[in-house]
Amino acid sequence: MPDQPFVLPEFYMPHPARLNPHLDRAREHSKAWAREFAMIDVPQHGTVIWTEHDLDSHDYALLCAYTHPDAGAEELDLITDWYVWVFYFDDHFLELYKRTGDIESARGYLDRLDLFMPAEGEITATPENPVERGLADLWTRTVPHRSAGWRRRFADSTKALLDESLWELANINEGRLANPIEYVEMRRKVGGAPWSANLVEHSVHAEVPGEIAASRPMEVLRDCFADAVHLRNDLFSYQREVQDEGELSNGVLVFEKFLGLSTQQAADAVNDLITSRLHQFEHTALTEVPALFEDPLFEGRCVDPAARAATFAYVKGLQDWQSGGHEWHLRSSRYMNEGARGLGGSASSIFSSVLATAPQRLRAHSSTPFSAAGLPRPSLDLPLPLRLSPHLSEARDRNVDWARRTGLLDGVVWDERQLRAADLPRYAAGIHPDATADALDVTSGWLTWRTYADDHYPLAFGATRDLAGAKAANFRLPAFMPADGAPMPTPMTPLEAGLADLWPRTPAERRPAVRRAVEAMTSSWLCELANQAQNRIPDPIDYVEMRRRTFGADLTMQLARGHALPTALHRARPVQTLEHAAADVACLANDLYSYRKEIQYEGELHNAVLVVRNFLDCPVERAAEVVTDLVHARLAEFDHAAATELPALYRDDATERTLLGFVRELRDWLAGTVHWHQTSARYTEPELGCRPAAVPVFGGPTGIGTSSLRISSLLPAGR
Repeated sequence: MPDQPFVLPEFYMPHPARLNPHLDRAREHSKAWAREFAMIDVPQHGTVIWTEHDLDSHDYALLCAYTHPDAGAEELDLITDWYVWVFYFDDHFLELYKRTGDIESARGYLDRLDLFMPAEGEITATPENPVERGLADLWTRTVPHRSAGWRRRFADSTKALLDESLWELANINEGRLANPIEYVEMRRKVGGAPWSANLVEHSVHAEVPGEIAASRPMEVLRDCFADAVHLRNDLFSYQREVQDEGELSNGVLVFEKFLGLSTQQAADAVNDLITSRLHQFEHTALTEVPALFEDPLFEGRCVDPAARAATFAYVKGLQDWQSGGHEWHLRSSRYMNEGARGLGGSASSIFSSVLATAPQRLRAHSSTPFSAAGLPRPSLDLPLPLRLSPHLSEARDRNVDWARRTGLLDGVVWDERQLRAADLPRYAAGIHPDATADALDVTSGWLTWRTYADDHYPLAFGATRDLAGAKAANFRLPAFMPADGAPMPTPMTPLEAGLADLWPRTPAERRPAVRRAVEAMTSSWLCELANQAQNRIPDPIDYVEMRRRTFGADLTMQLARGHALPTALHRARPVQTLEHAAADVACLANDLYSYRKEIQYEGELHNAVLVVRNFLDCPVERAAEVVTDLVHARLAEFDHAAATELPALYRDDATERTLLGFVRELRDWLAGTVHWHQTSARYTEPELGCRPAAVPVFGGPTGIGTSSLRISSLLPAGR
């Protein structure tokens, strides 16, 4: 074995690991189970995957005893069997398909595993290898004890864990290294931590209620848990995966190549990201989860005490898993851990762990609002051919008339000069080039409404820290997007008046998706306001994923789309990859162009350049270079997915035409979005010099309706 390629860093691990007292029984049981299902010393296609020594030295029972310290004896046996199975699958897939590059056989192998995870009913297929036999046994022993909702979640996470092995295999065959955003997103699926989170629920007998499980705080907790688990594993497994197996799916390698770092520097950067994710986990668990139960505007306001206790038991289970998983990595022969004992997980090292990471935590709260932001205007040379609607010229004047009629030109947030400088009809003409004149007006109106709302929330609610007012404003908006022609209430603000006017003009078939997009966007602004109130620069991963919502990427994509994709097709991984990559190109480009406007003139904290500068602790110029590189990397990923991944979904000529049309529309959306940022005066120095700073509204009443008090005469008659 060669020398270790880097010195393992000091990890942030503020909770001591605890060991389950039933460890010895689980070791004995899991070895007998693995032998029963031919996982030990039995050749598979001529290759022995595991010897008895391999299983003993990996010590998966120790992993489970550390990660599930409170599980009963039988529960620990079952969970240990699951982990023996999943690690065996990983090594079985490596030897049979990753080393050979046989992607077609791999696809057939993975497709069969679905047969042994029926959401309802009995398993009817006959297992043909140790992986199938083990899965059939485990599924039968586990699912009778769980709800239908849990079974669906567990089946989905298991399927994702298995299927995304093809993504790793395809990258190995192409010699392709993922960009950091793509890597984190895909690593969650192939790394198995969401799958582990489901087993945490099982082990503590505490299922998260459905109305809570789908909420943003719980989604953030799962993602933070997954990212910290996977990135820690990448540090310990770098030597085995990268140097021995030729693996490309490793976060240290991704950081090495993308940021141009030495291996040691990349390992330290990955550890910083682990720390950031754990800080985000703590922040969410302590501030957002309790508020979720108490928020009268949340649909789960009737969550009973038992459900609350189950949710907190689950959160504690995730915390135990983090500490226990780290402790196991220190001891397992599967990983590079020389010199690592004593780091992080033990009680004696908690103080030094917290102390070592304190500067990173403090740096996130150290931004000086309204500081000078001297970053040159970006120049993004992207290969995105532009088409513009021929109706642009006429749409401009109609857009101003519409904004005046609905009260958006209130003199507080906007005036006519600002609206004309923004030139939002040009944005609409680029993302929707084939629109009729009427359709272009609707798209222009939506973009104008969205941009006005984006400026309105910081002015009306941010400067005064009026989170309650922002929530109340959000609570009223769905009433102006009614289903089935239901009556609307009387609009009280320009924001409501604009929405009430746009909704009936939006094509009926688009309204459900548009409503979901609007609600996701406006709810994400609450998270920005909360960060602003705490002067907290976001965690980089949470920022990128929230940015898609705060930017309104899904809303503007809906406006640019000719026809909606069938639901099953839209959920396919290549389609999601295309949408996410396109959204990130647009969002990151926006951050580059709007950096000075947001940082210097608005006192914002939500900008990728600032987030990267804070995370890497680097000069702003270097941070802008990293963000620019991410723009190009995500566009390259978009092109790669369109060329190599999407064709796998072409089942017939009609589906192929639909998907090719979808890609064309996304390219138009990207071209129009980037072109607008390059040409709009909204981000130029002359326009910025005319903008007022984001200050409280003249010391008068604040919150919902504040601006309407000054512009009620501009609201349309009858509203």
